[in-house]
Amino acid sequence: MKLKYIFPILLVILLITACSTDNDDTPELNEVEGLLKIQELTNDSHTIELYTASGKFYTGYNAVSIRIKEHSSDTYVSNASLVWKPMMQMPSMQHSCPKSVIEKASGKKTVFTGFVIYQMTNLDGSGWTLTIDYSINGEDYSISEAITVEQSEKKNVTSFMGTDDKRYVVALIEPTQPIIGVNDIIVGVYKMENMMSFPVVEGYTLHSDPRMPGMGNHSSPNNTNLTYNHEEATYHGELSLTMTGYWVLNLKLANAKEEVLKGEDVTEEHTQSSLYLELQF
Repeated sequence: MKLKYIFPILLVILLITACSTDNDDTPELNEVEGLLKIQELTNDSHTIELYTASGKFYTGYNAVSIRIKEHSSDTYVSNASLVWKPMMQMPSMQHSCPKSVIEKASGKKTVFTGFVIYQMTNLDGSGWTLTIDYSINGEDYSISEAITVEQSEKKNVTSFMGTDDKRYVVALIEPTQPIIGVNDIIVGVYKMENMMSFPVVEGYTLHSDPRMPGMGNHSSPNNTNLTYNHEEATYHGELSLTMTGYWVLNLKLANAKEEVLKGEDVTEEHTQSSLYLELQF
């Protein structure tokens, strides 16, 4: 074979070898990058890892990422069906809280996601347990352990009895990083059917009137009331924040007939609604 043909063949072989070597050395992607581990739940077969952005559970809305590690292979499970049950143990009763289904995280191989809204906690963060029932390849498993839920600095969730004699839970979801200007505000609204069931409330309205108590209780322009978003099963509106500081988000919850179930208008004599959330930035 002539030399002019040998050199191109050798070059192709070298390129293929280099590419193969590069692929073998490619580091495994960190699918929980940017998240912090809260804790691990363990049974004889698996360890379930719980992650949030802060590495803690707080009262209010918590977006949670979950991974399952198999003990026998020391690898993370890519396919599983999970159901969780958070429970608060009180002296005379126990109850759950609003929560989502657990789904496979989009674009991830070993991460599952969901949210849970803790409406209360004990002063030391105790009282809550988390049970996760899950199935892998047709086999059922369960893990249950105590968890710590810390009190948020500001009121980002509230539970109350409406004028219809039904108990509701209202939780602030967004903004998590407010800006001066108009923010997208997202709030979850749930009805307590019983101690274990908190379905989403559909078709209501949250009337919004943000105020700054430390600045003469002034409001802001360009706010919109929150209405139900069917795709996300939450309430969306616009929140205008004209300056940094402490804000009270005065709310009124009205049903589909515009009957107010909780909350009042803010006036000079009545400076704050009985239904409100807090925000500071």
